[in-house]
Amino acid sequence: MTRVYVDMVADLFHYGHANFLRQARQFGDHLIVGIHSDEIVKAYKRPPIMTMNERVEIVSSCRYVDEVIADAPLVIDQEWLNIHQIDLVVHGDDFSEEMEQLCYKIPIDLGIFRLVSYTSQISTTEIIQRIKNI
Repeated sequence: MTRVYVDMVADLFHYGHANFLRQARQFGDHLIVGIHSDEIVKAYKRPPIMTMNERVEIVSSCRYVDEVIADAPLVIDQEWLNIHQIDLVVHGDDFSEEMEQLCYKIPIDLGIFRLVSYTSQISTTEIIQRIKNI
């Protein structure tokens, strides 16, 4: 069995998130999703609108997901890979090379990092902007 890991904020869950999870699931038999804490997200983005519990619950309801881990780290290290028996790490192709190296250096060096296409037609930021414009 191939265990695939992705991490995400999953705020205001939308079809772009579902598309990301669908693509990641195609790499293996078991999809694990790590959800970043509010503190981690605030450090590089904006504070999430939804609570951690809300984000975990919505991701858990997605048919492509087998397991959800709250408070996932931003940087994936060897210990995290070992504890969760992760075979592959997947992320969207929207990260800069600098962010990829920061967050996924170990999986990249191990040759277990894969990219999937980012769904550019929608984003949480765009949804927030739509709401502001109402």
